[in-house]
Amino acid sequence: MASITLKGNTINTIGHLPANGSQAPDFDLVKNDLSHISLADYKGSRVILNIFPSIDTGICAASVRTFNEKASGLANTKILCISRDLPFAQARFCGAEGIDSVETVSDFTTGQFGKDYEVTIIDGPMAHLHSRAIVILDENHTVIYSEQVPEIVQDPDFEKALAALA
Repeated sequence: MASITLKGNTINTIGHLPANGSQAPDFDLVKNDLSHISLADYKGSRVILNIFPSIDTGICAASVRTFNEKASGLANTKILCISRDLPFAQARFCGAEGIDSVETVSDFTTGQFGKDYEVTIIDGPMAHLHSRAIVILDENHTVIYSEQVPEIVQDPDFEKALAALA
């Protein structure tokens, strides 16, 4: 279990992010049009998994905006912004914000992604949502970078994450 904080109060996730050098777990996530995607759909591409509790919080929305801005400069890289929000909320946000360079996808159906990547929060007011984390995969979907953000209302280290792709 990983201990993180929410505004200074300790909360926990079910485990730890996949280790660098490990093969990323497959997933089944829901796109905004309610179709499903898996890791296999990104075969041969590097993948950034931007994981967060909810698109309807300021810091989560900011991470989606930041990755959207950075996306055009990343060759052969797909960015998935993952939460348990309904796809309709994700689509509404992206439409209102002009977000078009990242994909927002949802783990709302089973929460299995959160379990497999061990980001499900198990206690506190955000129980059952995902913690804020970044996982970056190379073209073979091996984990090359992971960051469990220690404080939910804190940004991930965008520069360090993007440097992992260099």
